[in-house]
Amino acid sequence: MAPKTDKVTAPAIRARKQSGPKIATLTCYDATMARLLDEGGADILLVGDSLGMVVQGLPNTLPVTVDEICYHGRAVARAATRAQLVGDMPFMSFQVSSEKALENAGRLLKEGGFEAVKLEGGENVAETVHRIVGAGIPVMGHVGLTPQSVHAMGGFRVLGKSEDTAVRVLADAKALEQAGAYCVVLEGMPADLGRRITESLDIPTIGIGAGPHCDGQVLVCYDFLGMYRDIKPKFVKRFAELGDAVVDATARYVAEVQSGAFPDAAHSFGMARPHTQGEPTGEKPVVERAPAGYGPADDENS
Repeated sequence: MAPKTDKVTAPAIRARKQSGPKIATLTCYDATMARLLDEGGADILLVGDSLGMVVQGLPNTLPVTVDEICYHGRAVARAATRAQLVGDMPFMSFQVSSEKALENAGRLLKEGGFEAVKLEGGENVAETVHRIVGAGIPVMGHVGLTPQSVHAMGGFRVLGKSEDTAVRVLADAKALEQAGAYCVVLEGMPADLGRRITESLDIPTIGIGAGPHCDGQVLVCYDFLGMYRDIKPKFVKRFAELGDAVVDATARYVAEVQSGAFPDAAHSFGMARPHTQGEPTGEKPVVERAPAGYGPADDENS
């Protein structure tokens, strides 16, 4: 597969509503994963506040801070070259006031290396979205199941099953469009409602548990790679089983270390052979190419 090289931007994402193809989005939290997902052709890399759960091991996203989002954003920004980089605005970074929200959105761009921000809510945050967009910061909306409202919802629940709630979710999505959002995430809703909202908006929808009719999809990177072996939400499809692969590789590593099979001669350094003055030693660098700080230097004095 030939690598995709055109930089993905907010206007390019918005244009995909009409021109296609559908938008492939993945969460990402570090430089190594960003490099791989970017090379694989992901359109958007989202540093989500989901990092609280999948990276930090928390029960929900609420404790995540702006500083933490920025930290992970800088790591991802160093490695991603094509995908658009979007940063989640964490809990209480935008709810206090529009002014505080604008300040924190600016921090995500200035300190986190992001190219757009995402925030949860609908009609209740429309004014805030308008202020942020007015400052030249692209905003991705997020309606339906909004994890930052987990306590108010009584858990992670599918929304929009009744006509009353479906109408409210649709109104939220339209309010975000009118406020200037360039796209909107639809999470945890019936597929028919996902289709209904997608057909009602002029901006793209990106679904997660919202059915196949959205203009794009987003998954947590650890989910689609099968790294959570005991947890599989209904909306997740595993495109690999890296969790099993990591456990198997670790078991083989442990076995070889304990048996003495690793390291062997092929993975060990030798002494330099005697040589006369002026004669090339024939020594080669330990690594031919590696990021700074990777691998020991082949020099006792370095």
